[in-house]
Amino acid sequence: MAQVTAALVKQLREMTDSPMMECKKALVEADGDLEKAVDVLRKMGVAKAVKRAGRDTNEGTIAAFIAADGKTGALLELTCETDFVGTNPKFTGFATKLAQVVAEQNPADVDALKAAELDGSTVDAELTEMIHVIGENMKVARFTRVSVESGALASYVHSNGKLADIVTFGFNNTATADNDEFKAFAHDVAMQVAAAAPVAARREDVPADVIAHEKSIYMAQAAESGKPEAIQERMAQGKLEKFYKETVLTEQQFIKDGSVTVSELAKKVSKAAGDDIQVLAFDRYAFGDEN
Repeated sequence: MAQVTAALVKQLREMTDSPMMECKKALVEADGDLEKAVDVLRKMGVAKAVKRAGRDTNEGTIAAFIAADGKTGALLELTCETDFVGTNPKFTGFATKLAQVVAEQNPADVDALKAAELDGSTVDAELTEMIHVIGENMKVARFTRVSVESGALASYVHSNGKLADIVTFGFNNTATADNDEFKAFAHDVAMQVAAAAPVAARREDVPADVIAHEKSIYMAQAAESGKPEAIQERMAQGKLEKFYKETVLTEQQFIKDGSVTVSELAKKVSKAAGDDIQVLAFDRYAFGDEN
C-alpha cells in the first residue's frame, strides 16, 4: 500500500478544494493515486449532494451574462443556503457560467439546462460538484434568455448580487454598439431599471390588467369629488398619465439628470451617434421574486 503523505493530501486538497480529512480518506482508498483519488472525491460529492438536496436555499445571487457581440444574454438566479456562500466568488462565478450556458445553448427549462454541456461535462454534474466543494445545497431557481437582431443588450448587476437586469436596445448601424456615448447611455439606463423598477419599457407594453387596475382606483378617487362624470374621466386620465411618467422606463426622468426623460436622452444620443436608438424592453430580476 502506498504511503499517503501530508504533501500528497495537500496537493489533492489544492486540486479539488475538498476538506483535508476527505482528501486523506480518498487517497487511502485510491492507494495514493491522485487521479483515482479525485474520482473517489467526486463519487463522495454525489452522495453528499443527495443528502443536501432537501435543505432550504433562501440565499444566493443573480448573474447576468452578455455575449461579446452584445446580441444574446441571460439572467440567472442561483440559490444556496447562506449569505456567506451567496457572496463567495466561486459561487457567483459559477452562476455567471450558468448564465452563459443559457445564452449560448438556449435551454427550454431548468431540466434542459441541467442536461446542457459545461466544461466537458454537464451542468448537473458540475452543480453536484459545486455542492460537494462548497458544502451547501444549491438550486437554479429561474433564468431568462434575451436576444436582439438589430441592436444590442446592456446589463447591470447590483453590488450585492440581489438585483440585476438586461435592457434591449434597437438601432440600425452596427457601429453604434461601439459608440462611447451609446455605451454610457446603455449602462445608465440599465442602472435606472435596477433602481427605479419600471413596469415596462414603453407605454404600449404596460399590461392591460395593470392599466385597468390603476384606472379603476383613479375613477373611484375622482367619484368622491362629486363632479360630473366627464370631469371624473379627465381627472382619472390625468392621474393615469402621471402613472405612466413614473413607471414607464422611457417616460421616467433620467436618473442622472431630471431635466430629461430617458426617451429624450435617447434622441440626444441618437443624434450624436448618427443613428436611431430605441429602448425596446428590459428583463429585471430581484432575488426571491417569483415573477
